[in-house]
Amino acid sequence: QVPLVESGGGLVQPGGSLKLSCAASGVIFSINAMGWYRQAPGKQRELVASGGTGGIINYADSVKGRFTISRDNAKNTVFLQMNSLKPEDTAVYYCKADGVTFLHWDGTRRRSDYWGQGTQVTVSS
Repeated sequence: QVPLVESGGGLVQPGGSLKLSCAASGVIFSINAMGWYRQAPGKQRELVASGGTGGIINYADSVKGRFTISRDNAKNTVFLQMNSLKPEDTAVYYCKADGVTFLHWDGTRRRSDYWGQGTQVTVSS
């Protein structure tokens, strides 16, 4: 197992900024892609931003120009800088790591995808 630990959520006023962090722990050899999804009440989970090792980055149209995803590959960490936040950005934000190759407790090398536990972002005055 590879726990993903998220931090940085909270309450912010419209127009404000927050920075989310997500760190993968364990003996990790590589991660293909890391990204952020969000789920608002009564809505389906949607992609916010993702970044692969090849440098390809994708953003949801609704956050382009306001959010920036970045990675620290040496620390297996992904960040989401969120600026000019709007009330419609309110949601639980989830980190996801795709194609994680890691050392299993039984000594074998394994590969899987993982989700974080989610962090609440509330944009309200």
